[in-house]
Amino acid sequence: MKKIVIADYESALEADYTITIESIEEALGEPVDTVVHAYKDKDDFIKVLQDADGLVTGFIEADEEILAACPSLKCISVSGVGYSNINLESARQNDIAVCHIQEYCTQEVAEHAIALMCALNRNLKFYDRQINDKKEWKYYSIDGNPNLNSQTLAIFGFGRIGRRVATIALALGMKVLAVDPYAASQFDVAGVEFVTKKEAFSRADIITNHMNLTEENRHFFNEDAFVKMKRRPIFINVGRGGSVDEQALVNALNRGLIRGAGIDVLEEENPDLNRCSLLRRKNVIITPHSAFYSQESIEKLQRISGANLGYFLAGKNEEITELVR
Repeated sequence: MKKIVIADYESALEADYTITIESIEEALGEPVDTVVHAYKDKDDFIKVLQDADGLVTGFIEADEEILAACPSLKCISVSGVGYSNINLESARQNDIAVCHIQEYCTQEVAEHAIALMCALNRNLKFYDRQINDKKEWKYYSIDGNPNLNSQTLAIFGFGRIGRRVATIALALGMKVLAVDPYAASQFDVAGVEFVTKKEAFSRADIITNHMNLTEENRHFFNEDAFVKMKRRPIFINVGRGGSVDEQALVNALNRGLIRGAGIDVLEEENPDLNRCSLLRRKNVIITPHSAFYSQESIEKLQRISGANLGYFLAGKNEEITELVR
């Protein structure tokens, strides 16, 4: 019987993985021995994983040390779209396949980005704190922002989610810019203007990040980028935490280079919130990497990630949604 480990940081573990396990067994065609593991430290994780045939995880950093210590491991199924937490070179060296999910939460993440944008533009966090903490009922206690239909949105990363955000933003009457050299030649979306990052930084009233994380765009939004944002935009990141230099974001807020920030991802997937300088700000909304989260998305996430692993172990690679290597 094959051993499967379903593991993640304690904050990211689901309460029930029945759908995942059933999907693995259905795709594989036989029962599996499943261990659900809450990640505490690397050594403890290796002990659990070293004799496993497969791993399902969303966020654990599977580095060279971990992968080299697990000779039985044949496949890692990432329960998400991004897989930057997996050391692909080490996976190749250790003959470990990596697969992920192509699409399961486009609508949810797009809604989340728009919700953060609207909440910040309408000063909802500020008013909520004024009423709840100060018992103050004054709309004029903060300057009003322009209506969304008079503002320009720049979308960085024009994949499925970026395109869905554009559709909603256009329906709100916004002018929409897109920055994505890979998508510019593939998608001709009515009302969307493809521009350079320099032009987007110069023209945008609101910026939202939906880029996949690569070594080339790590800390893409850095000190230099924030300085070039001429219109003091609202900054939204529901993409990857590593795309943003967190200290540069803090500095941009302190210097007033941006009006506010809506953040669903931080640089650390399991952050120490006691040391996070983005907390307790009237113009910053932080959510715990929850943009993907809905009843529908969790069911699809568990079902597809389980099936991907089962199909690989059964030798049915053609059934996998996306085999990275």
